[in-house]
Amino acid sequence: MLSSLPLSSLELLRITHQTHYVYAQPVSQAHHMAMLEPIMDDRQQLLEYAWKVDAPAYPIPDVITPISTLERRARDRFQNIVCWFSLYHLHQNLTVETISKVALAPEAWPAVENTVSCALVAQALRYRASQPWILPQAFVSASDYVPLLPEIKAWAAQSIHAQKPVLAAAIELMERIYADFRYRSLSTSIQTPLSQVFTQREGVCQDFAHILIAAMRAHGLAARYVSGYLLTQPAPGQARLIGADASHAWVQVWCPLLDGGGLWVDLDPTNNLLPSQAHVRLAVGRDFGDVTPIKGVIRGGGNHTVQVAVTVELWHDSLGLE
Repeated sequence: MLSSLPLSSLELLRITHQTHYVYAQPVSQAHHMAMLEPIMDDRQQLLEYAWKVDAPAYPIPDVITPISTLERRARDRFQNIVCWFSLYHLHQNLTVETISKVALAPEAWPAVENTVSCALVAQALRYRASQPWILPQAFVSASDYVPLLPEIKAWAAQSIHAQKPVLAAAIELMERIYADFRYRSLSTSIQTPLSQVFTQREGVCQDFAHILIAAMRAHGLAARYVSGYLLTQPAPGQARLIGADASHAWVQVWCPLLDGGGLWVDLDPTNNLLPSQAHVRLAVGRDFGDVTPIKGVIRGGGNHTVQVAVTVELWHDSLGLE
């Protein structure tokens, strides 16, 4: 368990995430859902978390507008923390800021040869009437942002073979995405169809996550989308830019083990690695739609702009550690 590990073996990170909306016209009512609180489990511990919603009342001459908000918090079906907040006063600006402090344990991923073959994993995940349902089966079918495309299935077939260990197949697909696809900022949006991303061979982290998920699911294997943060280091001699980091996305693949049990193994196709102590997980879902950091509906507002600033940094010094 994470709590039993010595503090010096943990990576301690502090994340500040600020989202700022500016509306062309006043908003009279708004209902938002946020998924910005990091996951807690035996690999990641949330030490501190604070969030603040700021929506100043729109000024009306000779009228005092009371600020009225309502907040609640719960878990979704995948055990992510979800916060809902509603605003019932006129406002033209909205800022949501979170500060998280997390401890990450060193990852000990299984050896590829200790994971079950692709054929046996797909067989275990196949639906059968009257058989017990297991959670990984929720991540085998198509979803809104991850259709099961024949061209991706054919592309993935080069790496997914019946007797190959499932983790070996997943790692090979991750390596092929990294080699064959080009990362280009702003080359896609969340509305860009996966088929277009696959054809143009370029995109951003959420696209590469969706490609890897689609490749695994097309062959009956379970893969899920992870939203979170990535600790990035500035170039030598350069100062860290506050707010210059960004949210990140990667994948977890379900890997049963030869000696029994199984686990979700993280793979980051954007960076071609198995995450260790630089990736902070916020939420998991079938695709981006399940884990959108902030979404909602508003009355009024017209056009709007949104700015997001994220800073991920080490905070060992604040605890007096080396």
